[in-house]
Amino acid sequence: MNRIRLAALGGIAAIALGAGVAAFAAAPGYNPIVTRQSGQLLVLGSFVGIRQALLHKLPVKPFAEPALAMSRWFAQYPTLFPPGSDKGDNTKALPAIWTHFAAFRKDADNASAAAGKLAMLAKAGNTAGFAAQVKVLGGTCLSCHKEFRAK
Repeated sequence: MNRIRLAALGGIAAIALGAGVAAFAAAPGYNPIVTRQSGQLLVLGSFVGIRQALLHKLPVKPFAEPALAMSRWFAQYPTLFPPGSDKGDNTKALPAIWTHFAAFRKDADNASAAAGKLAMLAKAGNTAGFAAQVKVLGGTCLSCHKEFRAK
C-alpha cells in the first residue's frame, strides 16, 4: 500500500513539475531594460525617503537596510546592460555605456561604495555623517547620469 501511495505521489509530483516547467517556458522573457528602469525607480524612491527623513529630522537607523539594498543594486547594475539592450522600452541609456563600459562600471562601483558607507552610518545612528554621505551618494548618481544617461 505504501508503494502505491509513493508511486501516486511521485506521479503527481512529476505532473506538477511538468506543469511548472511549461508555465515558466510560457512566461514572458527577461527584459534587462525594464529591470534596470524598475530598479532605478526603487532606488529613487528610497533616496527621496532618505532625503525627506533628513529634512524632517527623523532617526536615520531605519534607513540602513534601504541603503544596503542600494549598495547591492549598484554593484549588480552593470550586469543589466548586455549587448542589444541599448534600444527599446524608452531606454535612456547612452551608447557611451557600451563604448566606455569600464568607466560605467567604475561609476556603479563608486555608487555602491557610497551607498554601503551610507548604510554603515545609518546603522550607527550617525545623523551628521549620514547627511553628509547622502550628498556624496547623490553626487555619484549625478556623475553617472551626466555621462551615461540621456535627459
